[in-house]
Amino acid sequence: MKIIGENLNVIKKEIGQAFKDRNPEPIQKMALAQKEAGVDWIDVNLGPARKGGPELMEWVVKTIQEVVPDIPLSLDTSNIEAIEAGLAVHKGTALINSIMARPERYNQMIPMAVKYNADVIALLWGPEGLPRDENERAALAVELVYAMNEAGIPNEKIFVDPIITPVNIQQPQLMSTLAFMEMLQDIAPGVKSTNGLSNISNGTPWREPLNQVYMIMLERAGMYSSIADYEDQLLLDIARGKRPDLVEIVHKVQDGEITDPEEVEGEEAKVFVRAARVILGHTLYSDSWMNM
Repeated sequence: MKIIGENLNVIKKEIGQAFKDRNPEPIQKMALAQKEAGVDWIDVNLGPARKGGPELMEWVVKTIQEVVPDIPLSLDTSNIEAIEAGLAVHKGTALINSIMARPERYNQMIPMAVKYNADVIALLWGPEGLPRDENERAALAVELVYAMNEAGIPNEKIFVDPIITPVNIQQPQLMSTLAFMEMLQDIAPGVKSTNGLSNISNGTPWREPLNQVYMIMLERAGMYSSIADYEDQLLLDIARGKRPDLVEIVHKVQDGEITDPEEVEGEEAKVFVRAARVILGHTLYSDSWMNM
C-alpha cells in the first residue's frame, strides 16, 4: 500500500510554531525523515489557514521541495486560495487534499486541478455531512467522479476518500467503508483511493494496532493508499509486505477461521485478533477489552 505521510501538520506544536515563525529547520527535518522512511507523498496540513494562507502554503511548498524535490506533496487545507498558491509553485504533480462532494466546493476546485494537472482526493463528505452507509458513499462518489471526468480529469488521477470514523464513536461505519471499497472499482474503474487512517483510533489508547489492522482490511478491499503516521514502523512494514504473518491473521479473522485471541500465539498476534474482531463488529469496542 502507498503511504501519504500525515505528520507535517499544523496541530503538532513544533510544526505549527515553525509555520508561524517561517522557520524552515523543523519542516525540512521532518520532510527528510519522511523521505528516509519511504513515504510516497508528504501531506502538508495547514488546517484552515484563514490568515495569510496562500503566502504560507507557497513558502512551505518551496521550503520542503528545496530539500526533498523528488516526493510529491499533498496540499491539505480548507483554504482554496492557499491550495492554488501551493499548486502554482509545486514542482511535479501535486495532490489536492481534498475536494468535497459539495457543488460550491468542487465547482471552484476542479478547474484548479485541471489548470495545474494535479491529482485529487475526492472526499465523500456531502451536503448532509458524513454518508450514512456504503450506498450513500457510492452516490457521492458517482457525483464527484462524474464532475471530475466531465472537466477532463481521468479516473487514474482521482483518489476517492470514503472517510474513516473513530471506532469508539462510529463503529458500524468501519464495515460500511469496507463494503463501499469493494464496490468502488465497479463504480469508477481505474480510480485510486485513500483514507485518513489514524481517524479510526482517534481518542483511544490503542492507536497503532487499530490503524495497522484496519489498513490490512482496507487493502484487502482494494484501498490504494493511506494517509498515515510515518513513524509507525510496523505499519510501514505491513504496507511494504514485510509482515505477511500479521496480514494472514487478520484475513483469517475476517474469514471466520480465527474467532478467539487464544487461538494465536504471542501478545502482538492476540492484540491483532482483538482489534480485527472489534472492527468487524463481532464485539463492542472498549479500551479494557483490547488489553484482556
